[in-house]
Amino acid sequence: MSEPNFKKPGRRAFLAGSAALLASPVIAQDLGSVNSSGTTQGERDLTESVRRNISSFRTLDWQPYFSDLRKGAILVDIDSRALHYWAEGGDFYKLYPSSVPLSEELTRRGRTKIVRKVEGPSWRPTPSMLERNPDWPEFIGPGPDNPMGTHALYLSWTYYRIHGTHDTRKIGRQSSNGCIGLFNEHIAELFELSEVGTQVLLI
Repeated sequence: MSEPNFKKPGRRAFLAGSAALLASPVIAQDLGSVNSSGTTQGERDLTESVRRNISSFRTLDWQPYFSDLRKGAILVDIDSRALHYWAEGGDFYKLYPSSVPLSEELTRRGRTKIVRKVEGPSWRPTPSMLERNPDWPEFIGPGPDNPMGTHALYLSWTYYRIHGTHDTRKIGRQSSNGCIGLFNEHIAELFELSEVGTQVLLI
């Protein structure tokens, strides 16, 4: 199993990064926008949140979660906000930071699979999203304003996707209406690694 492309920062680097993040000015934005800061849940203590996420962002073995690796396997850990991928042969492994749903009510756990892959996806909010956010557009085509980023993996559950995001602030946070988000460069890589039929487990 290969090592993930993630290096745990030292205490000094962590404290310096946290201080810089906390000192950063807040950029004024339209809070009604699909890709605004208003769609990301604020953390009560950002420093503590980052520390907790770093400690839980660790490699896992696939055996406790899957009976085999036929067509590969994806495990999404909602609590640690991480996505794990194992190739079919078990000789290749990747670990990605992810965004997760805003609340437990929007979170779905269990087994599903990839049923469709789309590069340059379009986006339509679900009826419940429009009910909560009546000012949102009913359709956004591919491009920088699309909340699904550059690639999307459609799951067998209606409305649920693993997709990219152009808003990098959302990764590592509670920021979605149910989907799992990755950096665009990571979803592009996972898009190539996975296939229709790849098994997916959300825990």
